[in-house]
Order: sequence, then C-alpha cells, then structure tokens
Amino acid sequence: MKNKIILSIGLLSLITTSCVQKTFKKTVVFTIDVSKVKDIKTVGIRGEKPLDWNYDTELSVMKKNSIYSITKTFETGYKFVEVKFTVNGNYELANQPNRKVIFNSDGVTKYNTIFNVMK
Repeated sequence: MKNKIILSIGLLSLITTSCVQKTFKKTVVFTIDVSKVKDIKTVGIRGEKPLDWNYDTELSVMKKNSIYSITKTFETGYKFVEVKFTVNGNYELANQPNRKVIFNSDGVTKYNTIFNVMK
C-alpha cells in the first residue's frame, strides 16, 4: 500500500509540472521595397501568428509604389518567425524557402528587405 501511495504522489507531481515553453512578446517592424514591381494594388505579408498563411495582412504605404511597412507583435517562445510578402495577392520567392526573421534580444526587430530578393 505504501508503494502505491508513493507511486501515486510521483505520478501526480509529474502531471502537475509543466513542460510548456515560456513565451515572450517580440515586436517586428517589417519594411519592404517594392519599387521594381509594376501595377501595385496591394502589398501584404503572410506568416505565423498573429499573421496568417492563408490571407494577406496589408502593409501601410510609406512611399507610394515604393516602400511599405507594418509593425506586428508576436507572443512566442521561438527566436524567429517565418514570413513571405505578397504583391496583389501573389507570393514572392516562388519555390524558395520562407524568409526567416530572427528576433533581436531587446524585443524590437527592424526587418528591411526588397520584394522577391532573398538576403
């Protein structure tokens, strides 16, 4: 009986301890140069939450038909986020890996890039 109680206490302690990864708020300022693209109607970004891989999150115009930007905050335990930009709903970098944006340790990351050009 004593062994069953010890075993039960041991199992209970394993169940109640958490293996969940700690999360942090990471803010990214995405800025993209689309000046080499013609007939721009919309510029968007897709990716991991709070973004979406199925729908564009529209970027704001900084300089018409040239520079677009958006600031997003991620609640994550990861050190990076994967994204792709879109123009008029069409993905960049077809058949290439997603962009991997590595978060700065201070919590705010500035990511500047050119549409359809991998760094």
